[in-house]
Amino acid sequence: MKLESNFKNMVLVLTIISLIAAGVLGSVYQVTEEPIAKAKAEKQQNAIKQVLGDFDRLEEEVVDGITLYKGYIADEFVGAAVEASSNGFSGEVKIMVGFDKDGNILDYAVLQQAETPGLGTKMVDWFKTDKGNQNIKGKNPGKKELKVSKDGGDVDAITAATISSRAFLGAVNKAYAAYSGGDVNAVSGASNVQSQSTDSVACDSQQSVVADSAAVITDSINVIND
Repeated sequence: MKLESNFKNMVLVLTIISLIAAGVLGSVYQVTEEPIAKAKAEKQQNAIKQVLGDFDRLEEEVVDGITLYKGYIADEFVGAAVEASSNGFSGEVKIMVGFDKDGNILDYAVLQQAETPGLGTKMVDWFKTDKGNQNIKGKNPGKKELKVSKDGGDVDAITAATISSRAFLGAVNKAYAAYSGGDVNAVSGASNVQSQSTDSVACDSQQSVVADSAAVITDSINVIND
């Protein structure tokens, strides 16, 4: 049966397509929600063990929206794993940083990032590699805020990924501020360049959505005319 080509039928077809798409997406979400949440929780627990080392028990605390996992052996405080984030070149960079009881960095793990492959993604290992001045393990942000050398600091940025490096170090500084009870908002890992880059990515995404919507409407009209 061929539908008459008019506005009412066009709206009807688009509504049916939208309902079908929403139903499919809803079903997929319900099926994948639990496994995804379980995988994230497991990744988080593994990250805590990696960055904190030995502990018998953990006590969770939230400081200015940042979660601290304080580690103890018997009743002795040994350090904390701190989860913090900052805006990178392509989105949020979320890390877990381990500090000993004196505030020195034990290790870190990247929980989430969407940086440029081969560039910003190197943060996973870059800042714990013994090459040049890029290794931050053993450093204490309380003694000197971590910054890339381009900004007057003493940490080598990832080659051709300064914005990603700033975001990473900004997250580390935020983690330390929460750990030490300082003002998280006083530690800035962002820059005007970061904000502009993020805005540019958002603009491109909006343009893509508009283009995709126009394509769907065109296809729907063609179906009606056929």
